[in-house]
Amino acid sequence: MNQPLVTIVTPSYNQARFLPATLDSVLAQTYPNIEYIVMDGGSTDDSPAILERYAPRLAHWASEKDRGQTDAINKGFARANGEILAWLNSDDTYEPEAVAEAVAFLQAHPEIGLVYGDADFIDEHGQRLGRFPAAQTDYARLRRGYVHIPQQAAFWRASLWRQVGPLDPEFYFAMDYDLWVRLARVSELRYHPRHWANFRLHGDSKTMVADSAWPEMLKVHRRDGGSPLAPIVFKYHLRRILAPLVTARRRGRVRQAAKE
Repeated sequence: MNQPLVTIVTPSYNQARFLPATLDSVLAQTYPNIEYIVMDGGSTDDSPAILERYAPRLAHWASEKDRGQTDAINKGFARANGEILAWLNSDDTYEPEAVAEAVAFLQAHPEIGLVYGDADFIDEHGQRLGRFPAAQTDYARLRRGYVHIPQQAAFWRASLWRQVGPLDPEFYFAMDYDLWVRLARVSELRYHPRHWANFRLHGDSKTMVADSAWPEMLKVHRRDGGSPLAPIVFKYHLRRILAPLVTARRRGRVRQAAKE
């Protein structure tokens, strides 16, 4: 009687080896009222065949050429009927109680526009590598580059998406950061320290590219009238210096996990 519809969108392209785990993690949620939409960018691997098998359990799916991940997400949300929205990339997974706990939190806190939990880093085999450094943030902190929101574990109200969306199709890496900033400008974000998702690191993932989101984050900063002397600008230059080390550590984690 009091279970709002939750729409989850999965963008995908040539992720057949991880796609079933992602689909299963959504379809195995303990929360019963989910609209699941998968937008595949015309994959040339087994992804379309996998989606054909799952089709009876999906609200909608398509495999067609698009302009990339951001475009696929926007297309999915254009079809959304849910009161609460989220997207889960096709190499990531949810924990079984994630949606139920997120909905319960948003119902208990009507003043909150977006809630996010914790996410573990996992390798290509699903083995835990560590914990994403999630922490409480807000508009002012986001504008300083203090993000700490695992996209995989974030859920927000569709009414706010209609107010600030869609994602900027020009962004390839930082479209989630851009959305967090827009949402935080009009509503409160809240960190709820519960393990809701798993963030997969593997050789083909965008995350393995050295801090590529930061130039796009700087675009958001400049677009919104940010000062050239703001903390986010200094953090950007510092991250550029440290980028090879950050990337090497990520790749080292993945290589070590593969050996074990």
